[in-house]
Amino acid sequence: MATLIDAPPPTVAAPISKSAGGGLGRYILIRFLLIFPTIFILVTLVFFLMRITGDPITAAQGGRLPQEQIDALVHQAGYDRNLFIQYIEYLGHVATGNFGRTISDGRPVIEMLVKFGAATLELSINAVIVALLVGIPLGMFAAHKRDKVPDAVLRMFAILCYATPVFFAGLLLKLTFSVGLGWFPVAGRASTTTELAMGRLAAPTGVYWLDALRSGNLAAFGDIVHHAVLPAVALGLLTAGVFLRLVRTNVIGTLGRDYVEAGRSRGVSEYRLVTKHAYKPALIPIITVMGLQIALLLGGAVLTETTFEWKGLGYQLAQYLTARDFVAVQGIVMLLAVIVAITNFVVDIAAALIDPRVRY
Repeated sequence: MATLIDAPPPTVAAPISKSAGGGLGRYILIRFLLIFPTIFILVTLVFFLMRITGDPITAAQGGRLPQEQIDALVHQAGYDRNLFIQYIEYLGHVATGNFGRTISDGRPVIEMLVKFGAATLELSINAVIVALLVGIPLGMFAAHKRDKVPDAVLRMFAILCYATPVFFAGLLLKLTFSVGLGWFPVAGRASTTTELAMGRLAAPTGVYWLDALRSGNLAAFGDIVHHAVLPAVALGLLTAGVFLRLVRTNVIGTLGRDYVEAGRSRGVSEYRLVTKHAYKPALIPIITVMGLQIALLLGGAVLTETTFEWKGLGYQLAQYLTARDFVAVQGIVMLLAVIVAITNFVVDIAAALIDPRVRY
């Protein structure tokens, strides 16, 4: 008779705690800490790339001043020292908020960044508003009219939006609505009268439409919006095309879910299904993509500001590149890199709060 041997009891897997996968606090901490190596790498790359052509003073003033005077300025600024020593010193200055002075006009770089950064922020906010107002409703409508003529037209429109160079779109808008029809101003952030009024405000933010609202100057606010329409549309359409296709794709995917099919079987109209049930889940990917689009907007802002003479960081970057003022260029590029890194951090946190699956 076979002897029965008691088998060991089966091993029961311990339940996996949510905290083992990393909670929201751990996720935020990791994302926050990743900002610093990202900025450090970008600062290092910008510093050494700017030094490929030599020291900033020779690059900016070469051929304009006698060589003896250039050599004296280079020695005075310390650009004739060992490159590694200059790099360590530069990191120390950046850590204390000292970005030096621009070579072409001698102003503190931090002062220049504050003054013109507000203009770029204003343009970016305007462009995001245009992108959301255009991309989300049209994406929902395209999903509602899936595989019909309106859907095909809107998909072509989306492709044109993000495939057309922003400077070309800006020139077309400028020639059509400013030069041809005369509906909008050709260039600038505001009229001379409004510019002077904004300059007289106490503690201005630098964002013109916000300052106009704070001061209760509705005439100035209307003038600022009038000037902002074409630049905002030119830059906003670049992102609106991405939002349109993203919303369309996600709404179509959501319309195939079980709870939507259940609503459809109960006689809920297709329009109500799209606007009340399908669009909210479809907006989650837009928040995730928003971080990537901020970098795209800042890159497009350089061309948009140059096209419309919108005096922000992009416009100044083009001016300083022409003047070969690499000290100013370093400061602008580094600020844009910091903005992108921080924006991606904020977007990651927003995505984790909306969709808890992101944290694990």
